[in-house]
Amino acid sequence: MKTQKIVYWIATGLICALMLASAGMYIVNHQGVSEIFKQLGFPTFVIYPLAFAKILGVIAITTKKSRTLKEWAYAGFFYDFVLAFMAHYNAGESVLGTSIAIILLAVSYFVGKKLFD
Repeated sequence: MKTQKIVYWIATGLICALMLASAGMYIVNHQGVSEIFKQLGFPTFVIYPLAFAKILGVIAITTKKSRTLKEWAYAGFFYDFVLAFMAHYNAGESVLGTSIAIILLAVSYFVGKKLFD
């Protein structure tokens, strides 16, 4: 049980750090992110709302206010990672980072379900 909690919090902490760093980059370096979004074929008007959604998702995952919001946050992160994976794959770029993010998200989700449900 203690090992599972450690694994859960490491995976969850890494996912949350990744999402907060990503949201911060979206806000601080909007011009650079806009160029990357254009290269990957995504519209640039979603950058600020996506940053806001990532911050809200981190809050939903780390607090125990609502199980439904937590599920939606995990789903949103999953779709974000899958879309990022496919965009990088189609652009011929490395998908290692997004693959690791998907694995960490799955570990966080399934170990969390086992511990807290």
